[in-house]
Amino acid sequence: MNHNLTCWWVSPTYRMASQVWRDLKRISRHFDALAVSQDDMRIDARNGGSIEIRSAHLPDTLRGAGLDFVVLDEAAFMPPEIWGDIVRPMLTDKQGGALFLSTPYGRNWFYDLFMTGRRRGQSEWQSFHHSSYDNPFIPRDEFDSIRAATSSAVFRAEYMAEFLDDDGLVFRGIHAAASAPLYSRPVEGRLYVGGIDWGRTRDYTVITLIDAETRQVVAVERFNQVGWAIQRGRIAALCALWKPAYLWAEANSIGAVNLEALQAEGVPLRPFTTTAASKAPLIEALASPSPGTASSPAAAPALIGLNHEPDLKSSLTHFRRGKTCLVRHQAKNHSAFPPLAVYGEGNEG
Repeated sequence: MNHNLTCWWVSPTYRMASQVWRDLKRISRHFDALAVSQDDMRIDARNGGSIEIRSAHLPDTLRGAGLDFVVLDEAAFMPPEIWGDIVRPMLTDKQGGALFLSTPYGRNWFYDLFMTGRRRGQSEWQSFHHSSYDNPFIPRDEFDSIRAATSSAVFRAEYMAEFLDDDGLVFRGIHAAASAPLYSRPVEGRLYVGGIDWGRTRDYTVITLIDAETRQVVAVERFNQVGWAIQRGRIAALCALWKPAYLWAEANSIGAVNLEALQAEGVPLRPFTTTAASKAPLIEALASPSPGTASSPAAAPALIGLNHEPDLKSSLTHFRRGKTCLVRHQAKNHSAFPPLAVYGEGNEG
């Protein structure tokens, strides 16, 4: 900010951008001559230089600015259009630069860009690779402990920053299946269906809506650490906007009371019960559907048009097969899987 530069830091979601903003504000207190705008998540220097924290959740809101420098944080979890169609053109006039930071997320567009930086004979790009063991502020034995309690695939991707292929994944072709727009609005006359997975504190409540005809995900909402009354209000508001024909919702334990309360408000919920025995067939039906059947319509990620919601795609990549061919879920919290799986099992055509 000493050279009158206009800089952005872009994160995949507003929640992630907010965390970066909190960290940046804390650091800025140690410097004079800075103007901090909480509403815009922007810091300006007296000389005109600025840095602004932005979210890629609504891509079109990023268009228009001329930038000197941009950081794409967790770039692998953004749709490729964020860089190619939106951000890169904003660097053209000023011949600006870009820095891509990310945990690997399979071999998607970020992987291709990373490999470009390692290609001999080109000078436009440069790639760097560091694992968690390179962090001088965390003892190595901490990561050794994590390795012992974590699956090999998750540790290699999350801590060793390795680009993994689809081997061992229950759901394959996730990146190719992300063909639906990230942000959609209801269309008059369309039939929408979906599902709800409940969570409250550590786990997330997730609502996923799908266009029953195109089989594209049109909306994903997830939240935690809020009371049931607030959660039911958000679900009711989402249903008022999209007017789904029905939503499948877990009736187990915490779900039963919420189901009854929402049904009393007119929300079209259908109860279902999950058990340890029933969950694996649901996953298998979603991963390997039998097209044209009522019990498992074409609903695998390869046949459902996912959107680029990072948490949705990340949840699906955390399902892996163990040596006994049983499904193991390595995700850290409730995912968007149950609504997708229940749609696959319960859609009536």
